[in-house]
Amino acid sequence: MDADNRNILAQGRVATRLPAQDLDRARRFYAEQLGLEPVDERPGGLLYRCGDTEFALIKSTGAAPGTFTQMGWQVDDVETIVAELRQRGVMFEEVDLAGLRTKDGIAEIDGNYPSKGARGERAAWFRDSEGNLLGIGEPVV
Repeated sequence: MDADNRNILAQGRVATRLPAQDLDRARRFYAEQLGLEPVDERPGGLLYRCGDTEFALIKSTGAAPGTFTQMGWQVDDVETIVAELRQRGVMFEEVDLAGLRTKDGIAEIDGNYPSKGARGERAAWFRDSEGNLLGIGEPVV
């Protein structure tokens, strides 16, 4: 296979799919806590658009693992976003691991995003109503 044919997915758009055991409960969480409304829906699925990306909540009998970040948003001011989401009832994870510790729900992570000219990232994590672990990150330049 030549180099042009090896990267056949590079021109495709990536769309995240998150499991939801209760789609109505998930819709309420995303609307009330995150301020997001679906742009499209079908039986068993809700489609959301953020900027030029999209993600879907899909009715699933499987449980979200919640052990890693399943989806994240890159923002310009993580503190403001965390404060606003807290006012809406979002609970942020507190992490205390070797090399990764949050203070007031926000971690300072050295070395993230060097390809974007950043020296690190400020990040926070929370779970949606279905147990999916979601992240918010602000590159630090």
